Amino acid sequence: MTFPDSKPSTVDLRRRTGDLAAFAGIQEVVLKNGREEGVRALLMRNASGLEVEVLIDRAFDLGSARFQGRPFGWRSGNGFRHPGLHEADAEDGLSWLRALDGLLVTGGLDHALFGGEFDATHYAYPPKQTIRHGLHGRLTAIPARLLRVEEAWDEHGGTLRVVGEIVQATSFGEHLRLTRTIELDVFGSEVRIHDVVDNLGFEPTPHMFLYHLNLGHPIVDEGTRFVASMSGHEWASDSTTEQGVAYDTLSKPIDGFVEQVWEHTLIGGSDGRHRVALHAADGRSGVEVSWDAAAQPYFFEWQNLRSGQYGVGLEPSSHHVTGEQAARDDGSMIWLAHGESRVYDLSVRILADADDVRTSLERIRATGDQPNPRTDVTP
Repeated sequence: MTFPDSKPSTVDLRRRTGDLAAFAGIQEVVLKNGREEGVRALLMRNASGLEVEVLIDRAFDLGSARFQGRPFGWRSGNGFRHPGLHEADAEDGLSWLRALDGLLVTGGLDHALFGGEFDATHYAYPPKQTIRHGLHGRLTAIPARLLRVEEAWDEHGGTLRVVGEIVQATSFGEHLRLTRTIELDVFGSEVRIHDVVDNLGFEPTPHMFLYHLNLGHPIVDEGTRFVASMSGHEWASDSTTEQGVAYDTLSKPIDGFVEQVWEHTLIGGSDGRHRVALHAADGRSGVEVSWDAAAQPYFFEWQNLRSGQYGVGLEPSSHHVTGEQAARDDGSMIWLAHGESRVYDLSVRILADADDVRTSLERIRATGDQPNPRTDVTP
């Protein structure tokens, strides 16, 4: 059961309950079992049936997510492991994969994409001539400091808002801060994330930033369509030519499926935003994602259609898939001086019915079409 299109006023709701938490609110909890023991979290729940879990001790990323009781966030099976269990440099830098779980896992703050060893002489510490990074950086295993929890009710509903701060720092190295704000309207079907990254240190510091937004079943299913306004593919993994699964239509789960990754060349809208969506095969549900095209001009589609891992990643990025060394070499690396900052935002909108899906398709197609993998030749 949900509220009709004409939402009740807050005064009407107050007449019908002694506590507005019956309809929407934020709970602070501590996870208490297994690998998740001790992880602090915030459960945000609105009156339209949107629920998201903010993992305070996992860089203020998003864990489980549901709309009207149906999950839309992906679960890998890793669980929301306590950061004390994470070994950032293990498994040749691939240990990040043991922390990959939930709706949002953020890459950064000084490195994202594949790892390697990079010059560190800009930190002027002779014993540290180079620095080694693993896949998608160190951010995900850093606990946040909770700054604010706000249930800002107003006459027409209001906004649920939480704010956290994550500092990634080391002596004689980076000293970067991420301040993250997550919002849900009391009546609505959208999660909004606003991020500010600034350099608290006094050395110029490299900065990379990636949203690894992960969608799962039932949004991800056989026949689900990936929809975007795009001119082609900038890059694709070798596996995209070997398994018979196109970028725009998902398959059923496949045993032993090898992940497929595309970097799509998106076309920004007149509002300066990129938009992509997953639309269910029956056209009655989906998820649309939008972000600032200038801040994150690159985008990757990650298909992990393996049985038991079945999900799709939608990944806005500050840098090209070729990664940090290529960005240093071609001058596209972002270097933050003391006090400099970068601003990012991400909106995740649930498409609850056929009208929502139709509107989403019209909104994206107003910017442009996308290649048909069965007829069009793309880069």
